[in-house]
Amino acid sequence: MMIAENHQIAYRNVASKLYNFLPEEIDLALTDFVSILDEYGYQITGPMFFSIISNPTDEVMTAELFLPIKGKHFTIPKEAEVNFHSYFLVDHMLTTRIKGDFEVEAQVKYWELMEYMNTHEKTQKTPIFVEYKKSRAGQTYTEMSVGVL
Repeated sequence: MMIAENHQIAYRNVASKLYNFLPEEIDLALTDFVSILDEYGYQITGPMFFSIISNPTDEVMTAELFLPIKGKHFTIPKEAEVNFHSYFLVDHMLTTRIKGDFEVEAQVKYWELMEYMNTHEKTQKTPIFVEYKKSRAGQTYTEMSVGVL
């Protein structure tokens, strides 16, 4: 089990939107979100990340998708239900890396984070966050994190 402490997620100018979907349909939610941002002329400047608001073991997942965008002014109509954060920061996080099949590994890594949190007497302060990243060598991987006290 490889858990790192004191991780943080920090971005400027982030758009977000809540979605309900089956875990294997996250790509549909992301495609919808990107199409809304495209429709209003926003350029994506960073990787997608999301927070799992529902219980990660639920059949239908409730998640908030986040995308860093270019621009400081945000003018998407309220009915699109897209939020804007001029600065997004979550710190004091535990994090672990998922390198294999996300569908399989995510459950394992989730329980590793929960076990580590309980063993080290930490209290969960945020939902689970999942970030898609790319190494300098061009390999993609996923980080799963949770904010703790």
